[in-house]
Amino acid sequence: METQGASPYFLNEWQIAEMMQRELLPALKKKIPDQIFFYGTGCAAASNRALVKRAIKRVFPLAHIEVQHDLTGAARALCGRNKGVVAILGTGSNSGYYNGKKIVKNSPGLGYVLGDEGSGAYLGRKVLQHYLYNTFDQVLKEKFNKKFKLDAAEVLDRVYKKPLPNRFIAGFALFLAENRGHYMIENMIEDGFRDFFAIHLNSFPQSSILPLHFTGSVAFGFQDILKELCMGYGWHAGKFLAKPMDGLIVYHKSR
Repeated sequence: METQGASPYFLNEWQIAEMMQRELLPALKKKIPDQIFFYGTGCAAASNRALVKRAIKRVFPLAHIEVQHDLTGAARALCGRNKGVVAILGTGSNSGYYNGKKIVKNSPGLGYVLGDEGSGAYLGRKVLQHYLYNTFDQVLKEKFNKKFKLDAAEVLDRVYKKPLPNRFIAGFALFLAENRGHYMIENMIEDGFRDFFAIHLNSFPQSSILPLHFTGSVAFGFQDILKELCMGYGWHAGKFLAKPMDGLIVYHKSR
């Protein structure tokens, strides 16, 4: 089963605990786990890991709890105990070099305001910019209006005044997926990924030696472009997972 996301940047300790009590506990049907492994965005910082652990402890006070960064989860799911360069491209983005045990070098995601190149929020922002600047051609303009039925004031209100604007912005990346083949769409997708490759993946010397693995809905949905970019750099594209859960189950069972 799935719950909503639990980022310590957007939810506090009490809100995370309340969300788990409301969404997770009923689904468990009174089966209380004795071990809990949480991999989450924002959990590279020790203070955020501690916050999330306290929240989980409120709901499962007797469980052994391990909280790790989502990039560690991606690495364990994609690489197991092998070395590799791993990338997350979902609502946000992140990447790092994994030595088979832990992430030893990270090109950090700075969040949707300052970074997150190649992410759903980054690509969705490009869609909104084209719409708000009125640079879409007539075909795309009509398709956008038909699908979203928004005006500029509503967009700005959702982005600057409502909660979780990153998720709202990332939702517009779907417009790119639905309109593949149009030259403006292809350019937006490729430009977003080129930024991610140039700024992040190119910072790892291991990218030219080890396979590059990707997870996240954006990576999985646009893997054809990512594979082409890897080929252009002379790099080897490895695994693509829409979600890391299956790989994590294998990893933890093997432990």
